Amino acid sequence: MARDKSNLHVPPEEARHQLTFMQWPVSRRVHPDADFLLLLQQTIADIANTTAEFEPVILLAGKSHHAGAKRLLSSKVELWDIDTEDLWCRDSGPLFARRPDGSLVVSHIQFNGWGGKQVHDMDGQIAGKIAERLDLPVVDSGVVGEAGGVEHDGHGLLMAHESSWVNDNRNKGLSRDEIETRLLHAYGADKMIWAPGLWGEDITDYHIDSLARFTGRGQVLINLPDEPDQADPFHMAALETHDILADAGLDLTVIPEPVRRRVKSQDFVASYANYYACNGAVIAAQFGDRETDEIARSELARHYPDREIITLNVDALGEVGGGIHCATQQMPE
Repeated sequence: MARDKSNLHVPPEEARHQLTFMQWPVSRRVHPDADFLLLLQQTIADIANTTAEFEPVILLAGKSHHAGAKRLLSSKVELWDIDTEDLWCRDSGPLFARRPDGSLVVSHIQFNGWGGKQVHDMDGQIAGKIAERLDLPVVDSGVVGEAGGVEHDGHGLLMAHESSWVNDNRNKGLSRDEIETRLLHAYGADKMIWAPGLWGEDITDYHIDSLARFTGRGQVLINLPDEPDQADPFHMAALETHDILADAGLDLTVIPEPVRRRVKSQDFVASYANYYACNGAVIAAQFGDRETDEIARSELARHYPDREIITLNVDALGEVGGGIHCATQQMPE
């Protein structure tokens, strides 16, 4: 199908950043356990403080939460007075793109709480509020969803799970082709690879960024179980995505899922693929399985040879369905 050329371009994540945006989780409606909310905040502070050693970090939080946040944050992390509910800046934060003249815009994908599954009165406004503060135009993509639900290589190729987009809870009445056209325009891409994914098994409807990530043109890192369980729908969907990406001619590197991890719960997200490539470093997770943690570190070092690989215990994020990539959003240079 012929596509009209977009006048926008979203650079690859590994390109240079001006800074990283993150969000402070505060909502007791979302996180009713006060002790666990404090653990989540400490985890976000750990990621922010680590990233701030390599590039500026702006953390979004309502003014009344700044004093508490400062107790955990490095002096290198800047706080902005923008109200938040939760921490998932990849999904509710702004997607930045450049026009041909080099000017920056927000290529806006409307966040609706993963199809209305979670309160988002504040988080649904974050992208627009950042654009307003930066005095940047907002270009409406015409789709509802989350940037964590689509991977881009910055060279014209996107990949996504249909379950996160071709879903009545986000884009009722739009066909896959219509959604694809709008996403290609939003990112300035010209080709998209779809895999089915998995509807309704988790809050994101199976975001691609917890399974497979572009590390460069035609290069994909994918996290798979060594011994797939045919009764596990995520295992089966992951293997299907792997085969579709391989058939598309992409060069795949498989990292095994951790087996001997600290958190044993069945719905824990243990994704090595959900890392963040900032200036000069890759911030990634470790899960307590020495063998697979080391395999993941080694493969990340091979894919990002000029960057320091830093691994953190971010188990609290895995317990609420995400990881480091989900908690960050880059603003390109």
